[in-house]
Amino acid sequence: MSKINIAGEEIAPSQVKQIQIPVAKLPTQTMMSLPVTVINGKEDGARLWLSAAIHGDEINGVEIIRRVVSLINPQRLKGCIIAVPIVNVFGFIEQSRYLPDRRDLNRSFPGSESGSLASRLAELFMREVVANCTHGIDLHTAAIHRVNLPQIRANLEDEETRQCAIAFNTPVMIHATTRDGSLRQAASKKGIPILLYEGGEALRFDGKAIDMGVRGILRVMNYLKMYNIYNHDLEQKSIIVNKSKWIRASSSGIYLLETELGAEVRKKQVLGKITDPFGNKSVAIKAPFNGIVIGHVQNPLVNQGDAIIHLASAEEI
Repeated sequence: MSKINIAGEEIAPSQVKQIQIPVAKLPTQTMMSLPVTVINGKEDGARLWLSAAIHGDEINGVEIIRRVVSLINPQRLKGCIIAVPIVNVFGFIEQSRYLPDRRDLNRSFPGSESGSLASRLAELFMREVVANCTHGIDLHTAAIHRVNLPQIRANLEDEETRQCAIAFNTPVMIHATTRDGSLRQAASKKGIPILLYEGGEALRFDGKAIDMGVRGILRVMNYLKMYNIYNHDLEQKSIIVNKSKWIRASSSGIYLLETELGAEVRKKQVLGKITDPFGNKSVAIKAPFNGIVIGHVQNPLVNQGDAIIHLASAEEI
């Protein structure tokens, strides 16, 4: 196994090293750094990065990575793990999705050394992390006031990516095209298979989503022949989804949810009702097609047009 060089730091075989890569100073002149843990295995193998909190308020992945790193013995590892539990360090401190200038880091890749703060941070991540890896897993949750069923989003038409997604083994796998400026798009353009894991909600730890994330990463590592820590048998049969749709509020009011994450629903099934505070009016929200509930709003106060239920198409149900 060869040494790995990240930000001028050498990590020898069988070594674990924590690195703080300088990003930029705050107005107070306090330096903000990108925290990276590198686990270089005893033998050659795949090089996998784990990243979380690209959106600073999506914190489940921070705990997922902490648990995975604590389980890995470099003497038994083939290849290398590069773990970055907090990519958007600025947003994480402020408990915000965005950077201080309100830019979305996951719309700023591959970045530029002379661009905005988001662009510079994206370029740094691409140069020091992605460029050193053969595979990647990026961990997310739903946006604020929403919750997501644990799910993988990936280019399932790429065979290596598809096999990694199957190994991760979430209830649903969504074939999703990449968004401009996303980490997934930038890595894909370099030919690197990447999974995006979604589960839970912003600013909250979701125990089930965290446990599934840890087990999923370990199963991917097992598939890549990097590590074997326990029985990696699949827990469920993943449903492959090619289309999903947000159902929007037909009127303003108080939304009363009548379904749950992971529920299999039929076309025209009532998913909830929107009422007014006085009980004078009630509007049923119905499923437009057979599907699986993969996300929903948490805040019951809705305006007309708000996205309230995320339904994945599953006509085979």
